[in-house]
Amino acid sequence: MSGSITNVVLVHGGFVDGSGWARLYHLLTADGFRVSVVQHPTISLAGDVAATREVLDAQDGPTILVGHSYGGVVVSESGTHDKVAALVYVAAFAPDKGESVNTLIADPPPGAPVPPILPPVNGFLFLDRDKFHASFAGDLPADEAAFMADSQLPWGVDALGGAVTEPAWRSKPSYYLVATDDRMIPPPAQRAMAQRAGAQVVEVPGSHSVYVSRPEAVAELIKKAAQAG
Repeated sequence: MSGSITNVVLVHGGFVDGSGWARLYHLLTADGFRVSVVQHPTISLAGDVAATREVLDAQDGPTILVGHSYGGVVVSESGTHDKVAALVYVAAFAPDKGESVNTLIADPPPGAPVPPILPPVNGFLFLDRDKFHASFAGDLPADEAAFMADSQLPWGVDALGGAVTEPAWRSKPSYYLVATDDRMIPPPAQRAMAQRAGAQVVEVPGSHSVYVSRPEAVAELIKKAAQAG
């Protein structure tokens, strides 16, 4: 790994926390990477960006910043940090200036699956537990999907409305892993966001939980970004 970047910061999406990165974490650390996982609260975009920037502040050199799902919004906003060398989006939102999750999901492609998001309660969202496996984690074993469903992180409505002010992908190299079987963010939307960002793209058969089910593929894309840096 001589000459390549060795710091990686992982940012989770909505409904799940940083523990989903465990398999990827172990793959990367076994290869000599120094990996940090941001446990941001998903209450507001500003709060999640602040939490991510604190972790970036602690890095000792150039860093690859990785986001899954809503985590892509967080890395788009926080990735302007001086220590971020490149961005990696994993089945993630990649908003432009002024965009948020709400604006990106406002006009889904015809025939796209509708995520089973329940009505907000006290300002927070959850996925329907009974539909979690099929929609979020279709390529994971039932028991693992059940655990994810029962350990959901409440996703703040304010976080979905948080708009990006200066998307980091406009000034930093970016990479995008499209999950071709995703039933949360339609693959055509993923491809469109990746193309707009000028990202290097790989497509992997997998659900929205591709970072859990296919950690090797995610690791390979991160390594590519690190070697380019």
